Amino acid sequence: MAKDVKPTRKNLMAIEDRIELSERGHDTLEQKRDGLIMEFMDILDQAQDVRSELDENYETAQQKINMARAMEGDVAVRGAAAALKEHPEITTQSKNIMGVVVPQIESSRVKKSLDQRGYGLLGSSARIDEAADAYEELLETIILAAEVETAMKKMLKEIETTKRRVNALEFKLLPELNENKEYIEQKLEEQEREEIFRLKKIKNKKEKEEKEEKEAAEAAAAAPADD
Repeated sequence: MAKDVKPTRKNLMAIEDRIELSERGHDTLEQKRDGLIMEFMDILDQAQDVRSELDENYETAQQKINMARAMEGDVAVRGAAAALKEHPEITTQSKNIMGVVVPQIESSRVKKSLDQRGYGLLGSSARIDEAADAYEELLETIILAAEVETAMKKMLKEIETTKRRVNALEFKLLPELNENKEYIEQKLEEQEREEIFRLKKIKNKKEKEEKEEKEAAEAAAAAPADD
């Protein structure tokens, strides 16, 4: 690539400017990458906690529903589920983390009181109520897990993109620019040495001519005059 660059001082200054700009960009991207990794580790810790909570809540919900089905029967459980009129609502917003837009999921009407579940106090039982509580808790955990997992995937994607940009600058663009800079500097030094040699040669030639002219003049002055 260096051979394609014309070795002029103008190009040298332009390349030096590009190197300075690329180094600043590299430093900025490195800081962004490190910041993203720190944020990602925090989200990863949160995701691990949520996953653990999700597993526990799922096991609890399964135990509660199985107990309700065993004690009250499938018909009673299905009837209680069908009585629900107000379903949970999910809304999504967004928040910015280190330049990465991640979803922020909010839910409403997930957890309900006994009178909000639709089946009434007389049509219910303690087993069904416990199963409903467990599944409402599980649903809230699922919503939180969806938010955390999505944020984690987006952060990881941005980290990979930023890492590729850092590597492209560090291992491709900057080495090429520095190679071009060294090539131009080397060629300019060669041109400068050639110019110095040429000027010295001209100077020596001129001095020789002046010396010969002086000697000729002195010889003419010393020659005897004709009678």
